[in-house]
Amino acid sequence: MSTAPTPPTADDSPVEWKDRKRHLWLLGLIPPTSVFLAMLLVAGFNAIGHGLDVVSPVWWWIGPILVYVLLPILDVFFGPDGSNPPEELMEQLENDKYYRYCTYIYIPFQIASLVMACYLWTADDLGWLGIDGGLGLASKIGLALSIGAMGGIGINTAHELGHKKDDLERWLSKITLAQTFYGHFFIEHNRGHHVRVATPEDPASSRFGESFWRFLPRSVWGSLKSSVELERKRLERADKPFWHPSNDVLNAWAMSIVLWGALTAIFGWEILPFLVIQAVYGFSLLETVNYLEHYGLLRQKTATGRYERCTPEHSWNSDHICTNIFLYHLQRHSDHHANPTRRYQTLRSFDGAPNLPSGYASMITLAYFPPVWRRVMDRRVLDHYDGDVERVNIAPHRRERVLAEHGVSPR
Repeated sequence: MSTAPTPPTADDSPVEWKDRKRHLWLLGLIPPTSVFLAMLLVAGFNAIGHGLDVVSPVWWWIGPILVYVLLPILDVFFGPDGSNPPEELMEQLENDKYYRYCTYIYIPFQIASLVMACYLWTADDLGWLGIDGGLGLASKIGLALSIGAMGGIGINTAHELGHKKDDLERWLSKITLAQTFYGHFFIEHNRGHHVRVATPEDPASSRFGESFWRFLPRSVWGSLKSSVELERKRLERADKPFWHPSNDVLNAWAMSIVLWGALTAIFGWEILPFLVIQAVYGFSLLETVNYLEHYGLLRQKTATGRYERCTPEHSWNSDHICTNIFLYHLQRHSDHHANPTRRYQTLRSFDGAPNLPSGYASMITLAYFPPVWRRVMDRRVLDHYDGDVERVNIAPHRRERVLAEHGVSPR
């Protein structure tokens, strides 16, 4: 494993530190190559037979298996990361281009997997995989969800690239978002969410007592409206009409239209239901992560009436190493909000930040079951605020009830 550069410190003693995850970041290529792995497993199980051919279609569901089963198990098995880069090496680690290439290479594999899925959805002779005829409906849906999982994780890749100032990386971010038709995320996340995070005005910050199923449509629709409004105001300041080629919301959506249109022209209309399934599932994975990142956390207002600056205490963190690798340190969310342009390899874990009981992958499943989620998380929110429920970002429809439960009169 390679050693990061070690410049001399003030006392001329070299800083010794090894990035033990340097080569592990390549494991982030598992999601965009998982469909090809599924094909190998299906072909292998069918070739072996002896009952294995009966269960081989399960592998078309490799994406959900990875998200809901494998990653949570690996997080428990390997535990926390616990490795922060030293301050003295931050600049050199930031400028090491190896790390950005690890994100760039995700994109061609993502596109190749999407094209392969379109072929598999429409092929009527898959004998070379040991399948009589084409895929059954259950296998096609499983494949759509696997492609959606790749697209959802791809949104996180786009998130990493979209925060950078380099034009190439911002362009690559839009390309990555094209699969899930979520190009407006590029605008709303950077110029909306990062400004309003952990406030009632932010559609992507979940509220205490709000279920994921109530949060999902609020965040999807609210983020869409916000991105359009943000871009409209930007263009107005530049004396340009909304329907201008430089509108980043419209040109991001145009990439999706071109991509989906090309795939439909090549493979036929029958792929469209599966493209919709993968897109909805993909951006719902993103929104699940949004849900758990700021649940119940609230920036307080200062004497001027403005919200306090975002600090590490306004994001839920986790430092489990496996999900760290698959999501490019997204779990170190406090440092990300403090330093949005900082590259993933230099993000740090803060001891003072509120921490989730497990990795993001495990918490995604928990979020789908509101009673279980609230039993696990509500007390953690209150503990974070020393029991002061008035400092919590409470869902409006539950505000009176929550305050009454804690003996506080609504104002």
